[in-house]
This record gives sequence, C-alpha cells and structure tokens, in this order.
Amino acid sequence: MENKLRLSELNNRVKGVLQDAFPTAVWVIAEISEMKVNRSGHCYMVLVEKDEDSDEVLAQARGTIWSYTFRMLRPFFETTAGQPLSEGMKVLVNATVEFHPLYGFSLNIRDIDPTYTMGDMARKRLEVVNRLKDEGVFEMNKELELPLVPQKIAVISSSTAAGYQDFHNQLNKNAYGYRFYTHLFPALMQGNQASESIIAALEHIYLYEDFFDVVVIIRGGGSQLDLSCFDDYELAFHITQFPLPVITGIGHEKDDTISDMVAHTRMKTPTAVAEFLIAGVMQFDVHLDELQQEFVNSVEDILAESRQRLDSAVKTLKPVVQQLLFNRQKKLSRYGWQLESSVSEILRNNEYRLSRKKDEIKELSGRIIHDNRYKLDEYRHFISRASAHQLEEGKSKLDNLLEKLKGQSKSRFSAEKNHLLLAEKRKELLNPLNILKRGYSITYHNGNALKETAQLQEGDEVRTLLKDGTFTSRVLNKENKSSKK
Repeated sequence: MENKLRLSELNNRVKGVLQDAFPTAVWVIAEISEMKVNRSGHCYMVLVEKDEDSDEVLAQARGTIWSYTFRMLRPFFETTAGQPLSEGMKVLVNATVEFHPLYGFSLNIRDIDPTYTMGDMARKRLEVVNRLKDEGVFEMNKELELPLVPQKIAVISSSTAAGYQDFHNQLNKNAYGYRFYTHLFPALMQGNQASESIIAALEHIYLYEDFFDVVVIIRGGGSQLDLSCFDDYELAFHITQFPLPVITGIGHEKDDTISDMVAHTRMKTPTAVAEFLIAGVMQFDVHLDELQQEFVNSVEDILAESRQRLDSAVKTLKPVVQQLLFNRQKKLSRYGWQLESSVSEILRNNEYRLSRKKDEIKELSGRIIHDNRYKLDEYRHFISRASAHQLEEGKSKLDNLLEKLKGQSKSRFSAEKNHLLLAEKRKELLNPLNILKRGYSITYHNGNALKETAQLQEGDEVRTLLKDGTFTSRVLNKENKSSKK
C-alpha cells in the first residue's frame, strides 16, 4: 500500500520505459483496418495484425501520419505501388513508438515502403489466380464460343466515362455501315465498391442472357491507380461463371488484371474492343463473300462440265437423230398420201349423204309447215270465238256494276242531304237571336256576358240585350240562391 501511484505517474513511467526500449523508429508490418484523413490533412489509421488462417485480429494499434509527412508519403506510395493507400491493404511502415499519458499507445508513422505492399499485392494476386485454377474455373469463360456476328452487346461501364463514349462512337460510326445494338448497364469502375457494382451489373445482364451476344467491360484511361477492384476474387469468379463471352477493355497496357486473365478476350482499350467486334463482323462478311464466290465458281464449273457433256452427246446423237428424222419423214410422206386418198373418199361419200339429207329435210319441212299452218288457222278461229264470248260477259258485268253504283250513290246522296238538313235545324235552334225571340235576354257587365251575381256589386251598371234592342240599368241590390235559403 506504500507504493501507491497516480495514473498519470504510471503512464509517465510506461512512456519512459517505451522510450528507453524503442529510442529510434522501427519497421512494423500491419494491415490498415481503418483510415481517415481530416480537414487539416492529418491521416489517422487503425493498424491490425490478423491470423493468416482464421483471419482473427491478434493485435491492434493506432497510427498517425501528420499532414506534412502525409503530403509527401501519399503521392510517392501511389506512384510506386500503382494504387492509393486504402483499407485492407498490408503495409510496412517506419514509425516511432509513442505513449501519451492522456491518449495512450500509438505509432507515429514516418515512412511507408511501397515495395512491400507491391509484393503483398502480387502474392494476393497469385493466390487468387491459383484459387481460381484449383477450382477449375479459370478458363471457363474462354471456353465459350464467340458468336459469328456479335451485334447485341451488353456494356458495363460508367455512363460518364470517356472510354465508353469512345467505344460507342467507334462501334456505331464504323466505315462499313455495320449496325450494333448496345445497352449500358452502369457501374462504378474504381474504388472499394467497384467490384460489387460490376457484379450487380453482371447479375442484371444475366436476366437477359438469351437476348445479348456478348458482355463488354470497359473503363478507359491508362493509369494503374484504382485498378485493384479488377483483381477481386468474387468479380473474377463471376466472370468465369458467366454464360456469355466477356470482353474486357479496361484501358491499361502494362499489366493484366485478373479480370482480364479470366475473360474470354482481353483488349487494351475500349476503342480496341469496338474494333475487335467490327473485325468479327467484317470477317464473317468476308467469309460470306468467299462462300458466295466459291458457290459461283462451283456453279460455273458444273455448267462448263455439263456443256461439254452436252456437246459430246450432241455429236454422238446427231447422225442417229438425222437417220430417225429421215425415216420419220418417209413414214409421214406415206401416211400423208394414204390420208389424202382416205379424205377424198370420205368427202365423196359425205357429199352424197349430204345431198340425200338435204332432200329429206326439204320434204319434211314442207309437211311440217303445212301441218302448222292448219293448226294456226284452228287456233285463230278458237281465239276469235273465245274473245267474243269473254267480251260479252265482261260487258254484262260492267252494266251490273254501273247499276249497282248508281243505286249506292243515290242512297248515299239522300243520307248526306238529310244529315245536312238536320245540321241546319240544330244550328237554327242554337242561334242566340232565336233564343231571345222566345222571351229570353242576355245581360252584359263590362263587356262580358253575366253568369253569376257574384260578379256584381251594388251600384254597377249593366246592359241588357232583348230581341229588339238593349237597355242599361243600375244594380240596387242583389240576391243569390244561397241567401234565399
């Protein structure tokens, strides 16, 4: 209990021990687990060591690169190693061991050896290649048969990449007028998320595998930076398993990425990919021309051979045909003479028969005309008698109809006359003047015929119409039937 220490005293002692144990900087092998650059330009890292078999973290420490040092280390490392510092990268750093009483243990990084990282990257690349070969998939995409005329192309690239524009222009403005259909499946082409983005694009294309002929992965640009995504095992594995031929044109010439190695065909640039596709169509076009010429030549050879055989056959058959024609001509002459004799005999016989038939027809026609003329006279007398009888009957019916019509008209006229006289009498009875003659009168009030006492007031003047004139009177009082009751 007598050796009690404050925490600050303990930390200061630890600091002193570390300074004594590590008076100078040391080289440390570690993996960058986390990395962050703040606004001031300082770089803060979390360095770890992992078990190679289980990938378990065995040790961890904070690392710091101050802004002044980081501004010099960063470009040197990226230029030499060919890619930027990033999480997951294995590095060899030169650092001083520090212990701050408040912030604890950390490494102050002074230098980074890019050759170690390059060696580790090469080792990882080799491990990925060997893994793919051990799994038996390294050559699978190369074993696919490239279509004779690949014209429907699925493109994986960034929509704003200059390489994509170069590829599109080169492909669709070719000097031969070949037509291609392209569809862009956009993806990230650099950075930590690039491999996942490209895999997602491949999975999208897989849904339309029956439509497209090939897949093209193009990036554009000649820098070696940010190409580590194309060495990713998962991306390479997806390319090997893809059911369509994959053509790469990532735009670098120094080294091949693993994606280039497993792809069906690797071209240097996007423009070279376009030229490759155009050349494929042109080769097929030339092959068609060659086949056409071979066909024409074969047909010409066959025709020439047939012509020779025909000429030979003509020479062989000509004497035989001439003899056959001569024999046939003799037969025809003999047949002609026989036919002429037969025809003359037939004509003479037919002429005699025709003369007899003519006499028979003339005699028969006379009899037919005589019989028909007798029948015609009989029909004429019959029609004359029948017409006179029908005319007499029609005249009798017409007279009866006229008498009947006269009787009906007279009866109808009498009825209409009585109806008219009755209407005139009814009109005479309804005439107001005749009603007045029987002692009735009509009283008017304000020009209207008076029908009810309710229309009058005491003192009103009324005008009364009689059969021989009118007179005016004034109402002194009035009574109606209801008041009498």
